[in-house]
Amino acid sequence: MADLNDQLDRTWAPRVLSILRIATALFFLQHGLAKLFGFPHVPYFDGLQLFSLVGLAGVLEIVGGVLLLIGLFTRPVAFILSGEMAVAYFMAHAPQGFFPILNQGELAALYSFVFLYFAAAGGGAWSLDAVRNPRLATV
Repeated sequence: MADLNDQLDRTWAPRVLSILRIATALFFLQHGLAKLFGFPHVPYFDGLQLFSLVGLAGVLEIVGGVLLLIGLFTRPVAFILSGEMAVAYFMAHAPQGFFPILNQGELAALYSFVFLYFAAAGGGAWSLDAVRNPRLATV
């Protein structure tokens, strides 16, 4: 059983980390695209000003989403995005109530913690970070 766990840790954990990173980046990228390019269309973002807090969030979501998608500078980008989502939670959701299920802040909180995990764990085996430094592919 220990051999199987070692095999899973060495072989699959870095790959599944990459899959989680790629899927999260694609989901997150939608937020920035909706804000800045209107695709997919979200009526709430109609008339959004680029030089506003929400506009800045859109820029971070597009640039950060693309960098996470390809796994480049994963740790610092994920750390910044974790902070962005924490700020979003405490500014937009927490004032509406304590519980994330009631203040509709579950997604912001979850993104914040997932990005914090990427900041600690890196991009995984299938990332440009791993290509730049092969030692990172198995960490």
